[in-house]
Amino acid sequence: MPTKNFTNHIEAQQYWLDNFNAGDSWRLFKIMSEFVDGFDALAEINRPAVSIFGSARTKADEKYYGVAEKIANGLSEAGYAVITGGGPGIMEAANKGAAAADGVSVGLNINLPFEQEANPYANLPLSFKYFFVRKVMFIKYAMAFVGMPGGFGTLDELFEAITLIQTRRIKSFPIILVGKSYWSGLLEWIKRELIPAGNIKEEDLLLFNIIDDPDEVVNIIKRTVII
Repeated sequence: MPTKNFTNHIEAQQYWLDNFNAGDSWRLFKIMSEFVDGFDALAEINRPAVSIFGSARTKADEKYYGVAEKIANGLSEAGYAVITGGGPGIMEAANKGAAAADGVSVGLNINLPFEQEANPYANLPLSFKYFFVRKVMFIKYAMAFVGMPGGFGTLDELFEAITLIQTRRIKSFPIILVGKSYWSGLLEWIKRELIPAGNIKEEDLLLFNIIDDPDEVVNIIKRTVII
């Protein structure tokens, strides 16, 4: 739709209605197609899966790249599938660790005009145009979440999972944030601002853990997600 300046929201709404076209309806079929393709492919995973999130900008020589690789390797050796966003950085590290253990290494790549290119370590790669379809796949097929240091995308995926568990739209499962030095500031802000304001309850903090040791991450998942 062409760019246009409006004097008020009513004019903008009428313009949108007047310019609604068949292309918007056809987009629904593309969305449904992505859901069907994702469901069909991921239904083939015959074991519990763990979704690992984190920054696409983390370099291979950085600390958390190695930590993500070790966690994914340990999970794969224990028999879990590993699901990532399929791109570089933390996602690449996790897919690499899973593949090295001959595990199921899923990469749910998102088509972006910059930054996100599929990594070569996913042995079950899928590609998505729509973020919201991709997030459904992360949640529907995972029995645990591991949040590595990341940016807005990581926070988006993390808080969606926490919200769905908090509101009981999905069953509770382990959500583990890796890196106390990275996540502690966010935790302190939640304690200082959200709880006193009554926007969350103190027991909501039990919905996730913050851990440094990659072996402990794997062990918690092994204790709570039985294969």
